[in-house]
Amino acid sequence: MRTLLRTVSRFQSDRSGNIAMIFGLALLPLLVAVGCAVDYSRANQIRSKLISAADAASVGSVAKASPGFIAAGAMTSDGEISAGEADARKIFNGNVFNQNGFTLTSVTPTMTKSGGTITSTVQFTADVPTMFLGVLGRSKVSVSGTSTSTANMPLYIDFYLLLDNSPSMGVGATPTDVAKLVTATTGNSFKPNDQCAFACHDYNDPNNYYNLAKSLGVTTRIDVLRSATQQLMDTAAATQTYSSQFRMAIYDFGASSATYGLRSLFSLSSSLSSAKSAAGNIDLMGVYGNNDAYTADKDSQFTAIFPQINNAIANPGAGTSSAPLKYLFFVSDGVADEPNSSCLKPITGSNRCQSPINPALCDAIKKRNIKIAVLYTTYLQLPTNNWYMTWIDPFNQGPFGPSPNSQIAQNMQACASPGFYFEVSPTQGIADAMNALFKKAVADARISS
Repeated sequence: MRTLLRTVSRFQSDRSGNIAMIFGLALLPLLVAVGCAVDYSRANQIRSKLISAADAASVGSVAKASPGFIAAGAMTSDGEISAGEADARKIFNGNVFNQNGFTLTSVTPTMTKSGGTITSTVQFTADVPTMFLGVLGRSKVSVSGTSTSTANMPLYIDFYLLLDNSPSMGVGATPTDVAKLVTATTGNSFKPNDQCAFACHDYNDPNNYYNLAKSLGVTTRIDVLRSATQQLMDTAAATQTYSSQFRMAIYDFGASSATYGLRSLFSLSSSLSSAKSAAGNIDLMGVYGNNDAYTADKDSQFTAIFPQINNAIANPGAGTSSAPLKYLFFVSDGVADEPNSSCLKPITGSNRCQSPINPALCDAIKKRNIKIAVLYTTYLQLPTNNWYMTWIDPFNQGPFGPSPNSQIAQNMQACASPGFYFEVSPTQGIADAMNALFKKAVADARISS
């Protein structure tokens, strides 16, 4: 008995095995903690992959070429875009195809159009099986995520082209063309020493300079404007996202002085190919001799034309398909030729006045939130032409001759909306300038909205 008691006493006082026992007791929870970390880390990695798939789906479903984006363009009101939702699901599934280690429990794409904004949201939930947490009775970890992307829809814009086709646009397009026509009209048997730089289309004169210019191969400003307008339609067609995003209307000052006034060459339409065809009819206004019986040679009556084009343009909207923005493209050499009572600088004792355009005519249009893009085809110096030197040269001078500081240029720039003025010299391309103004208008509309 005593031997047994001594043995028990020694066992109780012996500390040589404590470390091993403590380690054994602590090992189990340590293993559980490490196992949980491994399971949660794995679940987080899988969630990251699924988030990436959701991001790809939300972004891809609002891309410009996506079914959802295209479908939104055809919608006349706000609402859900089912085609976009189906596309988002397809993109998500494609990104997780052949991936394992989880079970998807739900994928919910939602796409809506509100005003000019498309919003795509992709939500998902998934179960990730555990390896260590099962010891604690948890066989899976549920993960979830959401990705949202937005895109601004392209703005719908109506462009109204007001093209000056008055006789002064019959001037040679380049100094070489001017010189060629001046040379051909010097010592002319019909009009000796005329030295005319204008290819006037005089119906009463079978030997008019319009026909002469054509026979000589002289390119006039109106020829360049015709080609530039046609190229503009190609630019618009290549720029638009939707087939009906841009609409065009083309106007000039009339086919002849007998029918002077705003003339529609092409009514507002989204058919840009048809607009291009119609632009082929842009031509110089015909007149009926000196002191024309219809207009008395007053063929640039801006005071009459601008109220007419203002009435032709409907109120602008916010840039939606049902309420497009409105832009007026005005192309001219900027010199008015009209009755003295309407002129910016009336001349005492005369019934005809020639002067720079009155910018106040443009203000009435701009006050309606219609932006005006002005392309000034620089009025060339014509020192051999007495008419030019008497009436035009006095206000076509800057400090060092014709320049952006001339009164014509200043008034044309004042007519334009801020940032929408472009002057082209005889050696610059009207087509490039028109395309630049168009692209600037589209970019400005997007920023302003």
